[in-house]
Amino acid sequence: MPELPEVETTVRALRPYLVNRIMTYVQNNWPKHVATPTLPEMQMRLYGRTISAINRRAKYLVFSLDGDETLIIHLKMSGRLLVVERDEPADKHVHTIFGLDNGQELRFWDQRKFGRVYLVREPEQVLGGLGPEPLAEDFTVERLAERLHGRSRILKPLLLDQTMIAGIGNIYADESLFYARLHPQRTADSLTPDDVAALHAAIQKSLRLGIDREGASIDLYVKPDGSKGDMQNAVTVFRRTGQPCVQCGTPIRRMVLGGRSTHFCPHCQV
Repeated sequence: MPELPEVETTVRALRPYLVNRIMTYVQNNWPKHVATPTLPEMQMRLYGRTISAINRRAKYLVFSLDGDETLIIHLKMSGRLLVVERDEPADKHVHTIFGLDNGQELRFWDQRKFGRVYLVREPEQVLGGLGPEPLAEDFTVERLAERLHGRSRILKPLLLDQTMIAGIGNIYADESLFYARLHPQRTADSLTPDDVAALHAAIQKSLRLGIDREGASIDLYVKPDGSKGDMQNAVTVFRRTGQPCVQCGTPIRRMVLGGRSTHFCPHCQV
């Protein structure tokens, strides 16, 4: 699933093509893509709307439109967005298309069909339950400590909880725990103040590196132009089972926590 760095990369790539463009139509061949409202209502409400800004909240792309409308897209497991000329044949995995006033289309490619599109007047209707942004200025060590306080949950599943911290998925949770030298089975209430500070720095380090490298093309993720990100060439533990730790040489291990593959160094992470 595209995580915070992959979605941020997508947002940055789309801005030059979409900001100030006017939407002219919506097409859809997979009704479940449209979460709210109904497709006919979405078609009516999007017609003639201008895209004034594109931002990111957690793993969601947020398109601010004139007329107090907000289009929100979640790529889920396999989604990607691309801008192409209208006469270019659509791939069979393109399920939702937004027409633009310059003869181009924004196409939502989604092989596994888990992606979702929302059109709302109140973004909090979709985004309201999310935790803080881990790269925001107000996400301090103290704020992380407050959110961890009194919790006995295991760290790895806790980092994946979008109500706890927004935007972290499997890749960057594993990488963050390695940078912080914390075992993924540690519980939140076992962390010392130094551990919390290390985890805070590690989360920000892994996410910023992911953005700098324009995401990890490990599964289906590619950038809007079809090229790959480079984070997969910089991971320290994720999907490196049996390979030597970059710090100590100990073979990386894999376990399953909360139903998700988890990769760690048994020597460096305690």
